[in-house]
Amino acid sequence: MTYSPALLGLFATEVGNLIAQTGPVAKIVLGLLVLFSLLSWAIILSKGTKFRRMRSQSGRFLRAYRKANGRLQDVSAVSEQFKPSPLVSVFEGGYDEYRRQAGAGRSTASVQRATQIAASEEMTQMESRLPWLATTGAVTPFVGLFGTVWGIIDAFQGLGNAGAATLRAVAPGISEALITTAAGLFTAIPAVIAYNQYMQQIREFGARMDDFGLEFLNTIERPVPQSPRTRESVVLEER
Repeated sequence: MTYSPALLGLFATEVGNLIAQTGPVAKIVLGLLVLFSLLSWAIILSKGTKFRRMRSQSGRFLRAYRKANGRLQDVSAVSEQFKPSPLVSVFEGGYDEYRRQAGAGRSTASVQRATQIAASEEMTQMESRLPWLATTGAVTPFVGLFGTVWGIIDAFQGLGNAGAATLRAVAPGISEALITTAAGLFTAIPAVIAYNQYMQQIREFGARMDDFGLEFLNTIERPVPQSPRTRESVVLEER
């Protein structure tokens, strides 16, 4: 089903007329909803872009890590180019702890704690600003409903003052009031969808970080291969 530009323009004009005819309280409510919507979409777009890049870089980093065959120093030399993958932070946290124990009795338990701390920090960063989406999804329908209730009260007050108890007299006021409810839903629905999607992706990232932490522990417990490796041999070339 397609819509012509003329039809879309007519719809936009009708909506504009309804907004222009609303009272001051409804205009304040609509302005507040627009603010919520702009902030929510800024978060949605920025998080979506970041999560896509994190997923892509995580795949590349895992392939490079496994290609290194246990040569952690070689992986550390090229790990920066795989950011913002959260796996890089887990690796760096564990590897820094592993190096600090050089010459002493190494403890895999302390390395594991270091990877868990790094993973927890990454989870906190990924979850930043997402509560705003949850707040938008929970609050804006009620903000819109408040504007509608206020508009209906005004419409019935005007009806009483006019003394004409007809549907034709009250319908325009009610239709103008209902636009705030529609605006509240228009603001809330994308925020709720994005919040649920991003939280699911964060849980997946958390599982991948936990799995990689275990893989890293297995690596440091295995004997280090003696065959020479170069920095260039670790880098994953996209073809």
